Amino acid sequence: MSQSPSLSLSLQDRAAGAIMGALIGEALGVGPHWYYDLEEQRRDHGEWISNYTTPKAGRYHAGLKAGELSQAGIILTMLLKSVVEKGGYDEADFCRRLDEELLPQLDGTPTKGPGGYTSQSIREAWRRRVIEKKPWSEAGGHADTTEALERALVLGVRYAKAPRQAAETVSANCVLTQKDETVVAMTTAFCCVLGQLVNGEALDVNLSDKLMALVKKGELPFHAVTSGKLRPPQAGVGVAEVPRAGSFTSPDALLTPSYMAEAAADAGVRIEPAWKVSIVYGMPCAIYHQLPAAYYLATRFRDDFESAVLHALNGGGQNQSRCMLTGALAGAQVGLSGIPRRFTDGLENAEELMALTRRLGEQADDAADN
Repeated sequence: MSQSPSLSLSLQDRAAGAIMGALIGEALGVGPHWYYDLEEQRRDHGEWISNYTTPKAGRYHAGLKAGELSQAGIILTMLLKSVVEKGGYDEADFCRRLDEELLPQLDGTPTKGPGGYTSQSIREAWRRRVIEKKPWSEAGGHADTTEALERALVLGVRYAKAPRQAAETVSANCVLTQKDETVVAMTTAFCCVLGQLVNGEALDVNLSDKLMALVKKGELPFHAVTSGKLRPPQAGVGVAEVPRAGSFTSPDALLTPSYMAEAAADAGVRIEPAWKVSIVYGMPCAIYHQLPAAYYLATRFRDDFESAVLHALNGGGQNQSRCMLTGALAGAQVGLSGIPRRFTDGLENAEELMALTRRLGEQADDAADN
């Protein structure tokens, strides 16, 4: 059985590492974001991107400087501030911040808004809120991307010790902008995985079994009828007998990380160089392309934050999301103390962001499932 490399770290350090890892990954992706032609990426940014870069003229985040956050990082920070200031997830406060601080800067087009680019789900939410005057409960669209996950991971960290609260708050936050059940399930599962890593569990072949045990106890809202190790259900035991916080139709999103961990550990399954994970699992934006790559890289480089995020970055395509999610998983394993200082030194407003992540870590450490 593998052992987590983060067992000697404090929960606060792992929590801060997860959020700073995501923010660093987001900022790393600003310059080389969405190059689907890898030769073009290399012409513009060199054979190996190893640090923050400034976007070229005409690219998605043109006008930003190296080390700045684009809109995904801005929204993540907005939720982070809300949670820290309120002591937990306050949906009304977060929605107020969106209404007052973000939506007035948008016009429904991709190129208008803070951070140089506005994603599909946020454009749809803007249209429903600003043009159609709908409540936030009716603002969610059907984008199949990781945009909600990129902010909701804050909640996975905040409620790392309270998996039921993590699942409930992440799901609720996701549907504000993305309501497809599969997207919500995969978003919730990732945040539950992240919470387990913040608690010191290993991203390995056993993690999914631990998550499924929480399902069986009614702590995670996923439908499951199998017995241990995905064996047939026991006679006379029905799903209805187990209390649940609502149910997604399948637990498969909880099984993905351990399969990716098994692939990373199997000498007969090698992706070389590791950045080609983007080719194996796909360069596009959809969440089902992004999560396997992030799980794989974060397992393969569990002790090496730099290698994890840079291989995520150099694979092209939707490398910003891949780098952000890999950064969260890798950061949770090495802790804030294990992230190379050059990444925090080069990040805009790093001191403020580190202070916020440390406060979030303190809140997570004090949390209890109520």
